[in-house]
Amino acid sequence: MTSPVPEEGTGHDAGVPSDTAAVPAVRLSGITKRFPGVVANSDVHLGVRAGEVHALCGENGAGKSTLMKILYGMQQPDEGTIEVEGREVVFRSPADAIDAGVGMVHQHFMLADNLTVLENVLLGAEKLHGIGRRARARVSELARRAGLTVDLSLLVEELGVADRQRVEILKVLYRGARIVILDEPTAVLVPQEVDELFATLREMRADGYTFLFISHKLDEVRAIADAVTVIRRGTTVGTADPRTVTSRQLAEMMVGSELPSPETRVSSVTDVEVLRVEGLTLRSEGSERPLLDSIDLTVRAGEIVGIAGVEGNGQVELVEAVMGMRRAHAGTVRLSGVDLTSKGTMARREAGIGYVPEDRTRHGLLLDEPLWSNRILGFQSRRPVSSGAWLSIEGARTDTTRIVEQFDVRTPGIDVAAGALSGGNQQKLIVGRELSGDPVLLIASHPTRGVDVGAQAGIWEHIKTARANGLAVLLVSADLDELIGLSDTIKVIYGGRLVADADPRSVTPEDLGAAMTGAGEVGTDDGGTDDGGTDDGGTDRSTRGGDR
Repeated sequence: MTSPVPEEGTGHDAGVPSDTAAVPAVRLSGITKRFPGVVANSDVHLGVRAGEVHALCGENGAGKSTLMKILYGMQQPDEGTIEVEGREVVFRSPADAIDAGVGMVHQHFMLADNLTVLENVLLGAEKLHGIGRRARARVSELARRAGLTVDLSLLVEELGVADRQRVEILKVLYRGARIVILDEPTAVLVPQEVDELFATLREMRADGYTFLFISHKLDEVRAIADAVTVIRRGTTVGTADPRTVTSRQLAEMMVGSELPSPETRVSSVTDVEVLRVEGLTLRSEGSERPLLDSIDLTVRAGEIVGIAGVEGNGQVELVEAVMGMRRAHAGTVRLSGVDLTSKGTMARREAGIGYVPEDRTRHGLLLDEPLWSNRILGFQSRRPVSSGAWLSIEGARTDTTRIVEQFDVRTPGIDVAAGALSGGNQQKLIVGRELSGDPVLLIASHPTRGVDVGAQAGIWEHIKTARANGLAVLLVSADLDELIGLSDTIKVIYGGRLVADADPRSVTPEDLGAAMTGAGEVGTDDGGTDDGGTDDGGTDRSTRGGDR
């Protein structure tokens, strides 16, 4: 299953310059990095040829992020050497890495929305080419290479997700990077945008740029990479040829198990209405277009309703309005027949709403606090972490131990700070907490974003089990395979409106992606109306015999 890096000229789509193949763009030898109580990297070896896309795969906590932070100068190794284009280097900071031609595009964009594209690119790099005509000409030249065709004077807040990502790539190119680390670059892109990104990478690869591509989406890794290196438990376990290795084999290399599937085989949808949203409208100051425009939505017990949409089309506002984090200007929110429209977030949680937030580090956890303390968040007034007017530390500790065991949260103990856990283990802790207390509705916003295949499988299984036991789930996800696999019905949100329904049994990711961008249609464009009795994903699906 494992094999050496393909020989010169045998990579995907060709395009690897033969004259640069002899000297590796990057060579990491014997990299070891220790933290108190943890060995993050142990004797890691990685060779990346110039002008190739080299994928790095592994579980959350396997050591990928630490390794890339070392290559980008954010951390220094305890042992081992780094070579860039045949020269041994020591990076004390990202500035050192940039000077050596190494740049990094982070998963979470680092852009100033209130500045223009040009201003974002030049910010902090004014000494390179000034801020005038020469700088603009250089940015324009590099923008063509990065596939960015928008006006450089546009504010970043006006850009879609794919163009924002290109601005991030443009920033590192402008600073002279020829070796670019891409951290989960497709996490928020629809299939058409992924195809466009890959086309850009292939063109840039042909121009001699080198990419280290970090991803959990193994099919995409096999589509774009020239070679794949797998890291498990802090060390390299092999390099695979993406032309011959299967996603299942890569998953086995990563976690020792088969590639999980989100597919739900048996329907559990009932006719018991749990969430009913009617006419939900949310306006933004200074804008004529509402953020949410007369949203009608029903979720029943035992049903997962998926929301598909390109980021920025209202899914965040929908979740926050249902949770009471934003006060709607019109419309009603009812839970099990009880009107919660005027209630705050805590009252809605006490009524039985669990919430897995989109950004776990901002809205889901206190990173500096221990795990047992994070168990209390959102449950301050409920058992087992509350006893009357007082918090029960003992109850919180006991239940945190249960969550750690039941949800396979890998941690040395419950007194460890949440920030010390890998992203996947942080997410499992949140899912475990939110499924505690027998909620009647779970709002899951990107529940497996940035999570490895092992943790992903566990989270899917817990959601499916809770659904089978009667939980209603409102699922927002940019992972269209996840959305199609888990959902009983899918609704497309575009421009703040629910514009179409899709049948998960028949819709393809490509069709769904087209509808999300306004370029195509799926299902029926009914404006998202839901009369509670004719929804295509409601009780009707429970009579279809299950398999799809």
